[in-house]
Amino acid sequence: MRNKMQMSLFDIYNDVSEAVENKKPKLIALLEEHIDFQRIIPASFYHAFYSHYGRNNIYHLENYIKALLLQKILGIPTDKLLLDILKCSRELTDFCGFEKIPDGSAMTRFKQRFADYLAEMFECLVALTEPICREIDEKKSDYLIYDTTGIAFPVAENNPKYLNGILKQTKKLVKSNPDFNPYGAAYNLMPPASKTNTNARQQYINGHFCYAAKVGILTNGLGIPRHIAFFDEQFKKRHPEIEGEKTLSPDSDKEIGDSKSLRPVLSDFKRLHPSFSYKTFLGDSAFDSYDNYNMLHKEFKFERVCVPMNARNSKSSNAQFDENGTPVCPIDRSSFTFLGESGGKNRSKRFKWVCPKSVRLKGSSKRICTCETPCTSSPYGRCVYTYPDKNFRLYPGIPRGTEHWDNLYRHRVVIERTIHTMKDTFVLDSRKSHNTVTAKADVFLAGIVQLVTVLLANSMHKPELFKSTRKLIA
Repeated sequence: MRNKMQMSLFDIYNDVSEAVENKKPKLIALLEEHIDFQRIIPASFYHAFYSHYGRNNIYHLENYIKALLLQKILGIPTDKLLLDILKCSRELTDFCGFEKIPDGSAMTRFKQRFADYLAEMFECLVALTEPICREIDEKKSDYLIYDTTGIAFPVAENNPKYLNGILKQTKKLVKSNPDFNPYGAAYNLMPPASKTNTNARQQYINGHFCYAAKVGILTNGLGIPRHIAFFDEQFKKRHPEIEGEKTLSPDSDKEIGDSKSLRPVLSDFKRLHPSFSYKTFLGDSAFDSYDNYNMLHKEFKFERVCVPMNARNSKSSNAQFDENGTPVCPIDRSSFTFLGESGGKNRSKRFKWVCPKSVRLKGSSKRICTCETPCTSSPYGRCVYTYPDKNFRLYPGIPRGTEHWDNLYRHRVVIERTIHTMKDTFVLDSRKSHNTVTAKADVFLAGIVQLVTVLLANSMHKPELFKSTRKLIA
């Protein structure tokens, strides 16, 4: 396989053209048979399109939608390359319904004029796919996972030479001051936004700096997108609280930014889909704050919150509990054994823990403490109860540090795979446009393709292939 970094435009064209020629009959047949475009495109989108272009225009709304979906499915990085391939493929052109292939500017204008309607189309598909998700896996469909990412722009500030130039200047100061942090200084000297696109904000993503538009994504436990929040000026105007002061630490800034975005994103999602209900929330440590736990539990009614504790937010634990809220032995600080949830009528929910040296007698339900220096006179051993309602951060509906916790938190990785699919398979990372609105349209188109895949897999009675259009075609 060729190294993507070494592929020329000619290579990409040949590879995509070959894929299209080999797979187009089946691809077209499947989409025509199983996808009702009039059903998945909202009536408001049709109204807006024909109000602008008129009914007699040679191009129709479905023409553009089909072409742009093909672009994402086939991994075609640019509109120009898409149009060039359409010119060479009569069957693909007929599927799209083009009597005449539009030019690149027409595709750009379509994205810029109707980006918000593409977002509306995405939300329509979310509603259509929710019951399908529940049928595929009710348990995993009850998880809601949140993460953020950045869509980089081809601006001058993203050139590695830009940061290296600033670092070169700040490193000179280390000679006169050994305690000086050149990287922190360089970070502080970098402008908050690109000169050519103020929406290309300074981000710290996956360990590197870039100038990008920030996007918040919600998925269920299957990795199927449930909501996309594009943090453009429109979003910031509705939620001014997400903007924060810049510090000297990019890691801290990212955590603060992610944490502040949680309530606005969940609020918008709840407003769009008031009937949706989820019991379990999963996120990384950036969302670890007392305010977030309280909000998730009381405002959004999550019964379990699976978020690792962030060391920056954790005070030193007392003599009886570790950083996970697990009771520990006061002598050697070994972790207590979790015995499960207990409660009863008119009693608060509580978790039961017992001394790690308390063992069950063979053939009996009784336990006995085998500790040589017991801290209690009870032959059972020390027993501790924790109450989630008293401190939901420490006891977020599921005991931290247990196998149950670990197994649940493993599901968070699916959102990273979803983001990777959007950026790599659906070529968001290969965009050449500087325009923010075009980027927004491309993000929602990537989400739309993922949900169309779910509809396609369901219609074909192959729910196990809901993650990959290409596997359905194969």
